[in-house]
Amino acid sequence: MKLIDKLAWIEIEQRKILSTRTRGKDKYYIPGGKRESGETDEQALCREIKEELSVDLHTNSIKFVGTFQAHAHGHPADTFVKMTCYTCDYSGRLSAASEIEELRWLSCSDKDKVSEVDGLIFDFLKEQGLLD
Repeated sequence: MKLIDKLAWIEIEQRKILSTRTRGKDKYYIPGGKRESGETDEQALCREIKEELSVDLHTNSIKFVGTFQAHAHGHPADTFVKMTCYTCDYSGRLSAASEIEELRWLSCSDKDKVSEVDGLIFDFLKEQGLLD
């Protein structure tokens, strides 16, 4: 089994979650990415979100949400993704940058548009009463 270790930023507004679509991809993903060598979760998340969405995360407000694991979309059957999720406040204006082509606010009714691990996160957030 191969495991892809990623971080994700959970941003919810009006009971919808911020999702992104990368150029050339057919699914939306909760924004975030992989750690670079020596980075903490906080450092990697701040760097990835700045690169992808042009906003600054407020590190003093970062809160752990949960860790979720499922098959990695577009990868062989033995490849899984582990997504460690955090919430936090931010400043700036959300804007697609780098490889991100589109930003979209999604609800549970949009689960067919997201990866398997994101679907698990959507279900968890709905159970918590945070997502429609």
